Amino acid sequence: MSQAKNIQIKNRKARFEYEILNKYTAGIVLVGTEIKAIREGKASIAESFCEFNEQGELFVINMTIEEYSHASHYSHKPKNERKLLLNRRELAKLEKEVKNTGLTIIPLLLFTNDKGFAKLEIALAKGKKLYDKRESLKDKDSKRSLSRIKKNFNN
Repeated sequence: MSQAKNIQIKNRKARFEYEILNKYTAGIVLVGTEIKAIREGKASIAESFCEFNEQGELFVINMTIEEYSHASHYSHKPKNERKLLLNRRELAKLEKEVKNTGLTIIPLLLFTNDKGFAKLEIALAKGKKLYDKRESLKDKDSKRSLSRIKKNFNN
């Protein structure tokens, strides 16, 4: 059995809404038909975020995995909380940062690795203020116009 293609589902809003400080790759605990739905590309991490529970476990909340098309009535709930797997040191560091400095943990990318396991790239991030967002829009526009000028100059 060979993995046909690697799935990559991005959170496009994340880099606009937040300033990324650190990135981590976490495994996800999935049940039943969830991995099959992810392999079909039927997942979304656009409005999702990560939170710790009382036991110090990290969960991704508001991540949508649509129901698997070939599933029977034993399908999963689309907006379930799903546990993330990181090593103990990383979890302790993240929990300390979130509690002390008020940073948030957001998912950036949902992907499948070479073995077919679903992984979630999460980031420790700081929310941007409105003027920061304006600044990043200005940078984006200036880069676009600069590349347009370069393209016209080369032709």
